Amino acid sequence: MTEKPRRIEKDSMGEMSLPAHALHGASTHRAVLNFPVSGHRFSRPFIRALGLIKWAAAQANHDLGLLDAERAALIVQASEEVAEGKLDDHFPLDIFQTGSGTSTNTNANEVIANRCAQLAGKPIGSREHVHPNDHVNMGQSSNDVIPSAIHISAAETHLMDATPVRLGQEFSGYAQQVAYAKERAQKSIEVLRELALGGTAVGTGLNRHVDLPKKMLRHLEQRTAIAFYEAKNHFEAQGGKDAVVEASGHLKTIAVSLFKIANDIRWLGSGPRCGIGEIQLPATQPGSSIMPGKVNPVMCESVMMVCAEVIGNDTTITWAGANGNFELNVMMPVMAHDLLESIRLLANVVDVFCEKCVRGIVANEERCRELVELSMAMVTSLAPKIGYDRAAEIAKESAKTGRTVREIAREKRILPEQELQNASDPIKMTEPGGTGAG
Repeated sequence: MTEKPRRIEKDSMGEMSLPAHALHGASTHRAVLNFPVSGHRFSRPFIRALGLIKWAAAQANHDLGLLDAERAALIVQASEEVAEGKLDDHFPLDIFQTGSGTSTNTNANEVIANRCAQLAGKPIGSREHVHPNDHVNMGQSSNDVIPSAIHISAAETHLMDATPVRLGQEFSGYAQQVAYAKERAQKSIEVLRELALGGTAVGTGLNRHVDLPKKMLRHLEQRTAIAFYEAKNHFEAQGGKDAVVEASGHLKTIAVSLFKIANDIRWLGSGPRCGIGEIQLPATQPGSSIMPGKVNPVMCESVMMVCAEVIGNDTTITWAGANGNFELNVMMPVMAHDLLESIRLLANVVDVFCEKCVRGIVANEERCRELVELSMAMVTSLAPKIGYDRAAEIAKESAKTGRTVREIAREKRILPEQELQNASDPIKMTEPGGTGAG
């Protein structure tokens, strides 16, 4: 077996052997070896956000006269390739790594610098033309880049594009829950528009131009169409991750709403012989390997599992957010991963749930009428007219004999026929005031 070519690179800790083709450098490769934990890498939206930050920094530093045109052009092109996903294979780091995300910021700096070397016709690993720290990371640090990448990637991701259709009063309640969910998703974007960029290492802004954040944010807005703004207080923005915790809390609330909707629909469609059976769900696949003809509410179950995952992610994000130490949070990578994973899962499952379940739901009208007629709740509207005790007697007799409330009331002649019909009209009973008050 032929051994793959390797190259030697140096960082502040010494020499490191790494694959010759890899665009990441020595420091990143140390992290690859240090953290073989989960196999989970940062997602595409996060890597895109990193690319956009490095792209905006190069533009802004050139605007300020701090970066010459040639270097700026190379960094801009390489950063564009990162943002577009062309260099994703060169971001190998595990989520469970340096708590500040320094390894991943370094990864981006090294990849962009080495890609610049390629673009300039220089060998990978040569730092004379574009240096990962001096040029790519100019005016930045991991401590303002990583939290900003979390905010940008989450704010750019669209959530809750689809909404369930209305099906009677019960479904109008679900529709309102979804309407509120869309509002909560928008609130998440709002809290994420505040970026830590410009705070550098600890919030003081050391080693960056005073106008760098303003110019970076202008470039980011032009690219993303989102009006990001500089943190009102950089110590809060870097020491605390309350905005991420808040955004995750909104996602958790959305998940709780969707779980309730999916679970209700699952039960309403249960049957067809011994369940509720008020609605009929689209048959998407066989439900059993042993029971022929069985069809399960699989789309509802998928939604419910996603919601459980999102609620679990929120617990992790909450605890990670609480672990900010003075001017630095040391659990940012897992916060980024879980927040973006929650957004991705919710967006995907809502789309398939609407397409493969909600839009195909049909009301089983005959079964609904049967259940209403057999319900002892029918006696409720009689209570204001015949008194609570007499109404309770009818309810008990109905439960004992299996006969309907209407049949027993008619037999006992408790009200004139027309008044009985009006009082026991199930449609009127669902309206404000009900028939019993009239």
